[in-house]
Amino acid sequence: MDKIKKFYKNKKILITGVTGFKGSWLCHWLLELGARVYGTGYTPNQNKNLFYDLQLNNKIDLKIIDIRNYQKLKKYINKVKPSIIFHLAAQPLVIQSYKKPIDTFSINVNGTINILDIVSKSNFVKSFIGVTSDKCYENIGGKKSYSENDKLGGTDPYSASKAAAELVINSYYKSFIKKKNCGVSSVRAGNVIGGGDWSLNRLIPDIVQSLSNNKKIFLRNPNFTRPWQHVLEPLKGYLILAKKQFENPTKYSGAWNFGSNPNSIVSVKKVTDLFIKFWGQGTIKMGKKIFKEQKFLQISSNKAKKNLYWKPNFNITKAIQKTCEWYFLVEKKKFDPIDITKKQILEYMNYANKL
Repeated sequence: MDKIKKFYKNKKILITGVTGFKGSWLCHWLLELGARVYGTGYTPNQNKNLFYDLQLNNKIDLKIIDIRNYQKLKKYINKVKPSIIFHLAAQPLVIQSYKKPIDTFSINVNGTINILDIVSKSNFVKSFIGVTSDKCYENIGGKKSYSENDKLGGTDPYSASKAAAELVINSYYKSFIKKKNCGVSSVRAGNVIGGGDWSLNRLIPDIVQSLSNNKKIFLRNPNFTRPWQHVLEPLKGYLILAKKQFENPTKYSGAWNFGSNPNSIVSVKKVTDLFIKFWGQGTIKMGKKIFKEQKFLQISSNKAKKNLYWKPNFNITKAIQKTCEWYFLVEKKKFDPIDITKKQILEYMNYANKL
């Protein structure tokens, strides 16, 4: 991590979707590394929004832009002239994709096209990381571990939009950007958890809301398994990869999985049980599923482990413990969100240095 800190110091970084959950954690981490951070967001909700809880709006240059607006996006990027772009802006929810499929496709696909087209016409961007999802793979059923060369697909609108974004990223790189000596990669992670996620219809936020209000925790699909991982795990992968392809774009451009260890792939009920254990109280209410979701999904991170020397730091128990710690201390007003977020990032970096 010492090399990472040295590399990012004073680098101009643009994060699209910076007001989102992962964007906020990445922004805070990059500021800790000494980077000059710029960000775009879209109609952020300031009620229980991590970005504003961390007061990041006072620490970076934030521009509220719909990434589907090509001209406004182009004007801002050309003004900032970032050397690295982390593209996280997206419609990130499966359930929402059923309710608003057109918005999901237009944001996740057309928004990605806009940014890549601007990058293809620039001479200052040297590294681009496009964040998609592990759900971009065609799920053929059974307990198969998906690698970067497996077929893309997706039956729900969210998964299909992410598979389409993958094709866009690959096409723009090979057709327009590769010759400009700029690195371009797509990155796929599992179900990311961590403090400060307040999105509707996500497991951890739903658990916290129920526990904070002394209500039973309703589980839509208790037996579904997911590759759970703490938010800092894939973000570490993004930071390493952006540096590597900045320095050697041809070698490191492409698709990359940053998944959890196999023993972190557990059921929704198991995650809830562990969270209740660390919180100290809580009961579960089983329910019937409302929307179709992929029952099992696992991605292989062998490529990242071999070529980037990246690996997860936390097992499932540690990931849930750190997540629960963040929410518990903030909800009980024992810690300010800024302090606990900084504490967990620094602890994570120190832990990674010892591995």
